Amino acid sequence: MSQEVFIARQEQDLAARIPSVIRKRKDLGLEGLVHGLDSVIINTEPEHLDPAVAELLRYTGLSANAYFEDDSSMTYVLGSEQSASLLVRTRKSGENPFFTVNAAEKTKVLPNTRLETFVFHTNDLEEYVKIQSGRGVRFMTPGIVEYPHFRFIQTIPSQYTGNSIGFIEWTGEQGNYSPKNAVLHTPPKKPVLPLLTTIHGLDHTATRVRALERNDAIIEFMELTNYSFDFAVFVRSLNSITSVARLSKNDYAMVFTSGIEPFRGVMDPGPTEMYIHNYGTRVHHMAFQTDHIEETCDALRGDGMVFLVELVGSKEEGLKQTFSVPSANTMLVNEYIHRYEDFDGFFTKSNVEMLTKATGNQ
Repeated sequence: MSQEVFIARQEQDLAARIPSVIRKRKDLGLEGLVHGLDSVIINTEPEHLDPAVAELLRYTGLSANAYFEDDSSMTYVLGSEQSASLLVRTRKSGENPFFTVNAAEKTKVLPNTRLETFVFHTNDLEEYVKIQSGRGVRFMTPGIVEYPHFRFIQTIPSQYTGNSIGFIEWTGEQGNYSPKNAVLHTPPKKPVLPLLTTIHGLDHTATRVRALERNDAIIEFMELTNYSFDFAVFVRSLNSITSVARLSKNDYAMVFTSGIEPFRGVMDPGPTEMYIHNYGTRVHHMAFQTDHIEETCDALRGDGMVFLVELVGSKEEGLKQTFSVPSANTMLVNEYIHRYEDFDGFFTKSNVEMLTKATGNQ
């Protein structure tokens, strides 16, 4: 089957399924029940926790707002006024529900390391859980978990992405994620570096999914949230599709990158399917909005950061982006992205192509 036939069938399938999802969300009372991104949960190996946090403080605009531990985990809370929070943690006890999705060839040595969970706001968690449980959605806990300042639940890891989707309803001090009886520690200070004032909130993340599961991953995410599929960029020469789901133009975006044709061997699979072969389905990168991106990336390079690719794009095209090398502590790539004021899009095809090609350098 030719690549063009694959594309046509995939797009016809997705276009046919989307209206049904949106209609069902409205009929079930889910429309408007889930809001924007509250936080993401990143888990590391115990020995990588402190280095991972130090790295994020040094190379993003996030600061450490809290550091606490209980019987199950040690957690740092990183955040800023312009960004969803990052909860960076390591497990102290209990089973890892993501263990089986971390078993790819190049992730077996870090079986507890991944961006695990995307947490979204809701104002009525009880109603949400009632509706989704009636649909057969499976959660990690039998019911909603009560914390001093919020209520929380999360799905089991997706068979398509390996990600979990969490839902939080704040009942007290918003941003206070400490569990009951937590031991509070003094969080580390952020390095005083001028360049960090130019790096802002979390713009998007990109999850690598298999070619034949791309539509299922998008539909599943739409069924669990109020996000909608926006557009896709096809890079035929690299056997890759980048698909974008958005809540609104100004909200965090969820990106799914997949092959066009499925993986058939290591001879010429394209960088996306080869990445999945090596690392499994997982979040590949976190993108941060960046001002003065040329000077900022020069300063980051001078401070020790290594990049997978030079800056791509231009002011004339309206967009500039780049990728760092993946972190040895989180396996995540940092993307730095700047959209110029007169740019009303999200990505450009040429940038997507060059960044996709750069992942082959991993």
